Parts: sequence; structure tokens; C-alpha cells
Amino acid sequence: MQKIIFYAAVLLLTLISKVSAQQTSFEGRAKQISKRIDSIVRAEKQILKEQVYVIDKNLEEGIITKSEAMNLKQKAADESAKTIEAKVIVEQQKLEALIQDKINGLVQYDTIKKRRGTTIIIGGNSRDSIDDATEIHLGSFKIYNGEKDKIRKKSKRTTSQFVFAAGLNNVITEGEDFENSDYRVWGSHFYEWGSTYNTRIFKNNNLLHAKYGFSVMYNNLRPTENRFFVKNGEQTELQTGSVNFNESRFRNVYLVVPMHLEFDFTPRKTNKDGDTYFRTHESFRLGIGGYGGVRIKSKQILKYEVDDTKIKDKQKGDFNVSNYIYGLSAYIGYRQTSLYVKYDLNTMFKNNTIEQNNISLGIRFDFN
Repeated sequence: MQKIIFYAAVLLLTLISKVSAQQTSFEGRAKQISKRIDSIVRAEKQILKEQVYVIDKNLEEGIITKSEAMNLKQKAADESAKTIEAKVIVEQQKLEALIQDKINGLVQYDTIKKRRGTTIIIGGNSRDSIDDATEIHLGSFKIYNGEKDKIRKKSKRTTSQFVFAAGLNNVITEGEDFENSDYRVWGSHFYEWGSTYNTRIFKNNNLLHAKYGFSVMYNNLRPTENRFFVKNGEQTELQTGSVNFNESRFRNVYLVVPMHLEFDFTPRKTNKDGDTYFRTHESFRLGIGGYGGVRIKSKQILKYEVDDTKIKDKQKGDFNVSNYIYGLSAYIGYRQTSLYVKYDLNTMFKNNTIEQNNISLGIRFDFN
């Protein structure tokens, strides 16, 4: 028992020493300071470049004279140099302290190579990867091999997303309101899933995007008062069941092409090298547009009991449901989550005397 404790202690001390060596590595800490200095210089140069661009623009438009422009440029350059000097001095002091710690034997050279590892992301957004670490995004079905690969893929002018939405579903009936609806408000739901592409419309502006793709929509209605749908010629009516239904559900499934003009307020980013790039789905978003498609199938599901025997009756057919669907939709939200509403402009049934249009309200996820 004492030997086991002794070997365990030795193993623990060995691990601690390795972790300590990694954390106090001279080369690693010096490299971090060097990267910060380089990042400071590049960022300030980019700021100066933008200031000079504005000055030249004002000169071109006649707002300022050539002499004023030269003075403003010199002033901006002096301020930029002072800012760089002040920030770099702080890093130089850290480097001097690190060198002194090395002389005093408080830091060591690299003894082990840092493992990059793999991170699994359930949602669709996260911070930039660290160095060469691999990120697996389950929500968007994407893999990023390190920070550079992630920036390259996510800053493309056209990106792709996996979309999932769910919420309440009902119909707007001519002359009725939701309080007197023929369908359960909280029991009727919709689901939607699909894939979209998001294209930045302007090359150097991130506000406007064209969002398009395809989706499968499931619109479910649960009638009230123990009723179910019956097809009578060209009319489809609700009738009261002769048995007590445990569930009465009517489902229409559609394959649609959604198209939206999306306003994305994600600001532009700057990487470690001072280069600017654009991202999407990292701030407030607003989408306005519509959809159009075809009906795949209609189904009615009835569940009830007869003599203690549970029966599930599935009825498939067209039920006089419109073969085509088109409507308006919009969403507003933050990052990947949005409040989503859609309204069918076509009536649900082709020839019913009373017009009914499907409407849905729910939550939408765009996993980027």
C-alpha cells in the first residue's frame, strides 16, 4: 500500500512539473509578447490608414485644402506613433521582467509540446479557435481546423447554414378570431428544417445579405371539440367524431424555397495580422421575404379506444388541400436565434366556401 502511495505521489509530481514547465515556458511567454506587439502595430496602422482615407476624401470633395490635409495627416501619424509607443512600452516591460525571471531561474525552456485538442460545439457560434485546435460544430455540420481555417470559411462572401424552426401553428379564418378558432392554439404546431445560403450583397459592406435555400415545412392542426376532417366532394369539413378521440391531428408537409433580404448588424472584424474581414450571425439580424413551394403529402392521424383497445388510424390523401404554397415570412433576433413568423397567402383548401390561411409563429435557429 505504501509503495502504491509513493508511486502515485511521484506520478502526480511529474505531471505537476510538466504543467508548470508549460505554463512558465520562456519561449511561449516571449512569443505571446511578440504577437501582442505585432498586433498593436498592425491595428494602429490600419486605424491610421482609415484616417488618411477620410482626409483624402475630404480633400477630394473640397471640404479641406491641400495644406490642411497635410497637417491633418501629420497630426494623425504623430498620434498613431505615440499610441504605438505607449502600448509597446508596456509589452517591453513585460519582456524585461520575463528575461529577469529567466535569469533568476523562475522560467524554463519548452519541455513539452502543447496539445491542440478538439472542441465540440453544439450550437452554431463560438469564439475564434485557439491556434491549431479543431472545432466540430454539430449544429451546422462543419469542422474548422484552427483559427485561420475558421476565419477563411466564415468570412466568405457566401456562407451556408442549417436552419431549424418550431412553434405554434393555426389558421386565420374569415370572420373569426383565435379565441373562437376551430383548432387548439397551444396544441397545433409547425416544424421546419432545411439549408440556406447567405450571400453578402456588397463586397465591402456587411449590412445587406441575400438569404435563400430550401426547407421542409410541417404544419400541424389539432381540431377542437372532438372533431376531424372529412372530404365531401370538393369541400373539406370538420365533423364531430362518433368516438372520443385521444388525438385528432391534421398534417400538411411542404417542400419550399425561402428567400429573404437579411439585415445583419455584425461589425467587421480584425485578425491578429490587422486584416479586416466580415462575419455573419454574430449580432442582431432582421430578415424580410417569403417562400414558395409544393405540397408533398397530407395526413390525418386519429387515436381513440374501442373496448379498451387502442387504435391509431392514419388517413392519407389530398383532402382538397392546395397543391402549391406561397407566402410572406420574417424573422428578427440575435446571433443564431430569432423570432419567426410566416403567413400563407394561398388558402389551405382549394375550393372551400370559407377561406382559411395558415399562419405560424415560433423560434428559428440558423446554425452558421
